[in-house]
Amino acid sequence: MDSASTIKILILDDDTFMLKLLSRMLAKLGYTAVTTCDNGSDALQKIDHIDTCPDLILLDLNMPDMDGIEFVRYLVDRQYHGQLILVSGEDERMLKTAEKLVHAHKIPMPGYVHKPVDPNKLSEILQRLEIEAAILPQSNDKTYSAADIRSAITHQELVNYYQPKVSVESGDVIGVETLVRWHHPQDGVIMPDRFIHVAEDNNLIDDLTRLVLKQAIIQAGKWHRDSQALRVSINVTMENLASLDFQDMVVNLVNENNLPPQKIVIEITESQVMGPDARIPLEILTRLRLKRFHLSIDDFGTGHSSLAQLRDIPFNELKIDQGFVHRAWQDDTLRAIYDASLAMGKQLGMDIVAEGVEDRDDWELVQQTGCDMAQGNFISRPLLPADLLRWMEEWHGRVRAEALIASPAS
Repeated sequence: MDSASTIKILILDDDTFMLKLLSRMLAKLGYTAVTTCDNGSDALQKIDHIDTCPDLILLDLNMPDMDGIEFVRYLVDRQYHGQLILVSGEDERMLKTAEKLVHAHKIPMPGYVHKPVDPNKLSEILQRLEIEAAILPQSNDKTYSAADIRSAITHQELVNYYQPKVSVESGDVIGVETLVRWHHPQDGVIMPDRFIHVAEDNNLIDDLTRLVLKQAIIQAGKWHRDSQALRVSINVTMENLASLDFQDMVVNLVNENNLPPQKIVIEITESQVMGPDARIPLEILTRLRLKRFHLSIDDFGTGHSSLAQLRDIPFNELKIDQGFVHRAWQDDTLRAIYDASLAMGKQLGMDIVAEGVEDRDDWELVQQTGCDMAQGNFISRPLLPADLLRWMEEWHGRVRAEALIASPAS
């Protein structure tokens, strides 16, 4: 690895044998700028000095005096800008919880490894670290103002990408989900996590979503005229559902583009539906469903009232959140939540979409469990419309070459 020797790594573990073992593993992988500490206080002293502050910390969770969770809090206090890998003998559920906490603190974490440490697993995570560094060269420190977002909306710098959704049984491309990116004139492609919250905090999210929706329906009309039988899913927010004219706008856009309403899926994030006064959102969603638009409950299982949403709103599609799909084949907790969500959706006669299908193992899980549709980077990353037809040809080739679907019984 060319860049391995330039990455400063700190190993924090109270077990001296583990410090030596991890140091040897890293040396074999080409990482030579490695220091070790057997307690949190010494490690924090190194972090406090610019010449010894690491780019990456390998952190044990269960240590005397200062445990790994407390250490992470001190990292936040110091505004640590490096990355973190958990190395622990704790069980999978404890590591998952710790990982969620690290992410909540906005500290990048490419993964975790169990003790005893598998060198191949450690190598895989370190390679992921370097890949992320290579594809995300821009600084994450730059922030954007409400005026920047308003200008982007006015000048239509927000561009729709589309991530395919495919039938798990046949491999056919069923539809796409609309995902917005900001094509910034100076900073290049900006991902939504850099600007959506600014729009939400400054009452711009309704304008932003309406622009995305308009562009998506126009694009759906083009695909329909070209005989591409694709359902186009569009995420909307509670701000959109606060005004009764939203339903009329959606219906008018579909009519203007000579598009059957069945081609449009309105996705509502499960954690957002509903507010204290549900009358207007409920009227809008019910009227859209009466007009044969599809309604999808997105990120199912991540909110606080999932069952009430299914009871109260006429959804006909359920999307299992990626956090319960990816790696559910090897994680008993994730698998239990995935199975329960799938079974509930099936009992209610809904179409089920598994989000976050990232690898062949995830694909085989959703196939073996009878999920209807799948979406994720194993299938395709979000695409510009001009790239979709070429990808469809490549995907159908992959389905055959990699035997991604079961052969029909002879």
